[in-house]
Amino acid sequence: MRIRNDPTVSVILLGLILACICGSTSLSQEKQNPPSVQFSEHLIADNYAYAYGIAAADYDQDGDLDLSSADYTPHNKLYLFENDGKGIFKKHIIQKDDPERLERHLVGDVDNDGDLDIVIVKNLRGHLIWFENSGSPNNDQLWKRHIITTNLPGAYDVALADFNHDGHLDVAASSWRLGNQFAWFENSGKPKSGAWKKHLIEENVSETRTMRVADFDGDGDPDLLGTIRGMDQVVWYENQKSTTGIKWSKHMIDDQSRCPTHGNPVDMDGDGDLDVVMALGFYFRPGSKDKTSSQRREDNEIVWYENDNPSKDGWKKHVVQEKFDDAFEAIAADLDADGDIDIVATTWRNPGRVAWFENSGDPLQKWKKHLLKDNWRSANQVIIADMNGDGKPDIIACAERGSVEVRWWKNEGRPQKQQ
Repeated sequence: MRIRNDPTVSVILLGLILACICGSTSLSQEKQNPPSVQFSEHLIADNYAYAYGIAAADYDQDGDLDLSSADYTPHNKLYLFENDGKGIFKKHIIQKDDPERLERHLVGDVDNDGDLDIVIVKNLRGHLIWFENSGSPNNDQLWKRHIITTNLPGAYDVALADFNHDGHLDVAASSWRLGNQFAWFENSGKPKSGAWKKHLIEENVSETRTMRVADFDGDGDPDLLGTIRGMDQVVWYENQKSTTGIKWSKHMIDDQSRCPTHGNPVDMDGDGDLDVVMALGFYFRPGSKDKTSSQRREDNEIVWYENDNPSKDGWKKHVVQEKFDDAFEAIAADLDADGDIDIVATTWRNPGRVAWFENSGDPLQKWKKHLLKDNWRSANQVIIADMNGDGKPDIIACAERGSVEVRWWKNEGRPQKQQ
């Protein structure tokens, strides 16, 4: 299946002249085509053991977005950064002494009590757990810990939705290379009563990563987006009712591109259905004997897949940025308020970086790349949220080994001369 997509001195002098001309031209073009919006960089916290896993939500219901952030061995903590409404954060500890890898998490009202709880993976040990918001999340008391499952080896990413339409928030998850499966866990309506019922979506698939909810076929129920990095697959699972509950039908978005890792659903072309933006190429190790790593720079891309006929295998692939070494995660939103969707992406190493890609108005045409941070080793998860309440989407990202910190980029809007 394919995707529908002396002489030596003279030479040296000439090379220098051409380099100067090309450099001047490049600088001139950059000045003529500045980014449509500007960002200022701010540190939220550093001195992590390993920073991976962030989420923005109004945990204390005061009208602004706070930030949760995970920190693993030897710190073994989950933090809540209380926002004063202007992007100044006060640190609280939600959980401590939870060994190994508290990492990616999402936010939702798991117990239907009107406030936002946290569902989080505990990588390696294979646990999915949720922390109960008491309604007073900033009182410096640990949040109550509840188990969803201890049977998901390498638990890696989570998604939340009421998959079976019973009024309770269920959880779907991926399991990295130790579990090689996707599964969902049924909330009975008594989420504090112990382990939830596990339902396999697919097993024996090598290195599951992304797990996101989206209604790809527009039928009103929550489907799932997934990546299977070890098998070079971007997939979606169709939520179908059956006499025994839910049947998941697998559809292939792409099985020709190398090492898909993290992406998100978004209506990129404004046609009313959900497309997918995706980072390809991680883990980029040229010459490595690891058969699951990407070997060519050309394999490292930021792309989006066009949802034209979602049940037909092989969505049309559009390249946003080629040779984006070690591309790790991509997410999208209208950053510059011009009515089209832009993209933010991270690269893990070679080097680590955060960049955003400006949509010209036609996502099929050339995109403009704007670098936010370079040489930020082990940049990983990135999210988009308005952290200072000014109506403009900001960018938040974390970086683990080598950087071990969380930063945000405040959207300052258009440069003065453009306003």
